[in-house]
Amino acid sequence: MRLNIITPQNELPVKRGYAISLIIKNLKGYKDVEVHLFRPEWDEDEAKSYDWLKLLGDPIDRNVPVDPISSRKILLESFTIEERDVIIDCMKERYATRLSAINSRPLDFPIPMGLIPLCEIPEDDDIGCIRFEEIPNYTLPFPVHGLYILSQHEPIEWEMD
Repeated sequence: MRLNIITPQNELPVKRGYAISLIIKNLKGYKDVEVHLFRPEWDEDEAKSYDWLKLLGDPIDRNVPVDPISSRKILLESFTIEERDVIIDCMKERYATRLSAINSRPLDFPIPMGLIPLCEIPEDDDIGCIRFEEIPNYTLPFPVHGLYILSQHEPIEWEMD
């Protein structure tokens, strides 16, 4: 299993702001599926404590109206460096044989408005969500979800004997 951990070139403007993804070798008949981890809930007091004018940037598309509250969720569903390290250690320990890689990088600041938070992407036959806290013997002190899109990956070809 590869660990691809990118550290920030400069100190982040807030403690939160690290993204994590897992590459699962085999998920629902697809190979090397990237699963983007996120926090499904957060403390509203934390959300109120941020200077959003400094943390959010220009819209990604000036012709489309943006919801600044939705844009804030990009940061709120990311992890602190301590949370990131605990999650990576847990995933390495529990899923080492199922993962081909764990990736992490800091978010870019300011965060462009208009990005869709992972928690707002609806599930369907192609897009799914792993709710890690529902898996037996979950050990993390906070819930973690993982979003994946199967159509972005190759199906596993089964050999017939």
